[in-house]
Amino acid sequence: MRKEASGVPQEFDVVSLGGGVAGEALADLLQGSGISLAVIERELVGGECPYWGCIPSKTFLRSGETLEEAGRARTLAASRVEWDVDFPKVSKRVLWMARDLDDSRPAAALEATGAKLFRGAGKLVDLRTVEVGGEQLVARKAVVIANGSTAAIPQIEGLDKIEYWTNRQAAVPRELPERLVVLGGGAVGVELAQAFARVGSKVTIVEAGPRFLGLEEPEAGAALLPHLQADGIEVTVGDSCMAVENQASDVLLHLKSGAIVAGDRLLVATGRRPNFEAWLSAGLTQTERGWLKVDPATLQARDGIYGAGDITGIGGFTHLAYYHAQIVARRLRGEDARADHSAVPRVTFSDPEVASVGLSEAAARQRGIDVVVASADPGEAARGYIADFHGGALKLVGDRERGVLVGATIVSPRAGEILGELLLALKVGTPLRVLADVIQPYPTFIRVLGAALQELAGKVA
Repeated sequence: MRKEASGVPQEFDVVSLGGGVAGEALADLLQGSGISLAVIERELVGGECPYWGCIPSKTFLRSGETLEEAGRARTLAASRVEWDVDFPKVSKRVLWMARDLDDSRPAAALEATGAKLFRGAGKLVDLRTVEVGGEQLVARKAVVIANGSTAAIPQIEGLDKIEYWTNRQAAVPRELPERLVVLGGGAVGVELAQAFARVGSKVTIVEAGPRFLGLEEPEAGAALLPHLQADGIEVTVGDSCMAVENQASDVLLHLKSGAIVAGDRLLVATGRRPNFEAWLSAGLTQTERGWLKVDPATLQARDGIYGAGDITGIGGFTHLAYYHAQIVARRLRGEDARADHSAVPRVTFSDPEVASVGLSEAAARQRGIDVVVASADPGEAARGYIADFHGGALKLVGDRERGVLVGATIVSPRAGEILGELLLALKVGTPLRVLADVIQPYPTFIRVLGAALQELAGKVA
């Protein structure tokens, strides 16, 4: 690893601007190919997911889930169950799962592939040259832009004058707020709200839009809401925050309706924005929302310039970043690999989980599809009663003309695991009549798919 500037440009076949999930995967996938690779990382090798995102947040959620399960024992198995929340224990385990914010082992693993790691904030100065820490790295074959995203902070009066959390402080928590206000009701906000609520915080979600989990089917939020409320979470929708201020030890949010929401901590979870500062001056095109504009099939922004992961704006998912790295690596090896985004899964790891793939009913109608819909409640299946789970949702969206599935949403325990069958169905265009003929195991949560798929197939016959 180079630490001192040499003043002499260094040449590599490929330069990756970013050492997150896509950058790591690229190094692994190009290993042994004879293609030399430089990876530039300004923070921690591995990116957002292992340190401030997926891994710590889901570990935190798991702690709350175990407490909830212990409470359910009062109904299913025990006369009395008592516990004391040990937040330092929760915090310590979450930090441990986040590698104690130490990337020495991932960095060593990356370099063991033969790639060369450069630490620092890289900047694309032209379509073949990246500067980092006084070094000039020249890409003979291609530059891969995989430098991800960061928390988007809204323009709200007073917000810049107070201390607030983003996912980075909340996902690896060092303190337990008595009252936490979450600004934003998307997946990140909902997950962290439930995690804190279950270990003892009084939580309020403030969502400016007409509903929370606004990227999902309306049925998803409607099914999840009673579960959040059962955890003591107050959810406010359709009432935007106009101003924020400190008052003594409180943070006060002034909403458009005139209501005031108070807490001792504020978590801003209002989405993500691209880290465009590292490459915009090189003349690359942005989408309307500021992401790197790429061909969705080849992932090319220009000849010899690829985008991978969050930065493309196609989806902010670890699994998608890895998939993009696979496509780019194959293309760099000379294959005509092309990305297929028709079946990108989404999972909100609340309890119950919300999992979806493909088009919503509204999006399908906007595309002119002759839509058919089938719905069911996983809680009404035998497994729902066995698990004492109530109030889920399943919504399947089909194309009447083609006789195939085009979208699915599930609110259920382990919904992310149930989704697999439907992912494959969307990917390959399995006819609904074939899906309806699949024998689902009994008694499982996935069995709820059987009757719904038969209903959907009946509507296109």
